[in-house]
Amino acid sequence: MIITAGKFKGQKITAPDENITRPTLSKVRMGIFNTLQSLIDFEGASFLDMYAGSGIMGLEALSRGFSYAVSIEKHPRAIQIIKTNFKKFNPSPALLSGDSLKIAPELGKTFDVIYIDPPYFSGIYEKSLQAVKDIADNIVILEHVNEIDFQGFIPLKQKKYGDKLITFLQIN
Repeated sequence: MIITAGKFKGQKITAPDENITRPTLSKVRMGIFNTLQSLIDFEGASFLDMYAGSGIMGLEALSRGFSYAVSIEKHPRAIQIIKTNFKKFNPSPALLSGDSLKIAPELGKTFDVIYIDPPYFSGIYEKSLQAVKDIADNIVILEHVNEIDFQGFIPLKQKKYGDKLITFLQIN
């Protein structure tokens, strides 16, 4: 996988086995960050990736000018790969290992952008939204294939990439 833009543009990272994660395609990452750029100023902004996988979303955020990023992952093999990926970059996102649904509400800080992309059929989208309700400062992004109950959030934009939907939300 390759970082698509910014100061780390063109840098390669390793993705975990596809049985473990489902990496966000470069075309989708570019679309997400291009849309975000029309919604917020990246300078001084913070980014939380709740289900980090390879760590690429946090790296893309820092590459494009976010001030800091936090990545959460619970799969042990993915965590090892993320650590290896993050060693190549300065700055790199903070990496927290464990259950995002428990960790996110306890972070004690808010985030300008929160990216939520759990396993598609895990049934935890609504729980993830509730977990970040008190720490979401501006935009929450969901990558999903199913219809999601956005209770408590206002949909701003939605884009379709093949079978994936990228939905941009704000707190209601």
